[in-house]
Amino acid sequence: MPLAMRIRGTTILAIRSEEERKAVVAADGQATMKNQILKSTIRKVHKIYDNQVLVGFAGTTADSLTLFERFEGKLKDCGGNLKKAAVELTKDWRSDRVLRRLQALMAVASRQGLLLISGSGDVLEPDDGMVGLGSGGAYALSAARALRQETRLPIREIAEKALKIAGAIDIYTNQEITIEELEW
Repeated sequence: MPLAMRIRGTTILAIRSEEERKAVVAADGQATMKNQILKSTIRKVHKIYDNQVLVGFAGTTADSLTLFERFEGKLKDCGGNLKKAAVELTKDWRSDRVLRRLQALMAVASRQGLLLISGSGDVLEPDDGMVGLGSGGAYALSAARALRQETRLPIREIAEKALKIAGAIDIYTNQEITIEELEW
């Protein structure tokens, strides 16, 4: 079963806009184990590297934190270069058995770009400056794409509205939304 199908209990949406000179990462706050809500106010979005990089993560707690910490370390080692840090992280997959099995996904955004990093060693840069992760990620991404095409809303408002739409559809996504913003 693909990694994205096993991840439950979160929705992450990241949007980057050169026009607005801004990136946002938004997440719901729900933590779910099987069919039970454990907590409604989990924080899944963080600013790192002196508030120059936004990170949102989805997946099992331990695996998400491991991926997050490893990326943060690589980011420091690479002097804040987002793409180089992601590439260096993927190189570790060849030699580290634990890393190859992480059930986690991460969206990272900075003035340098927006990337999707998976716990299986993939690094992707979306064509349209948007990425959705987790069980409600496809719903949030679809809503964000429609809002971006059909409105002139700022990306922060698009992210908030898209997360609310996902929360109304996906049982693993709630309305407790956290949004972090980065301007350059």
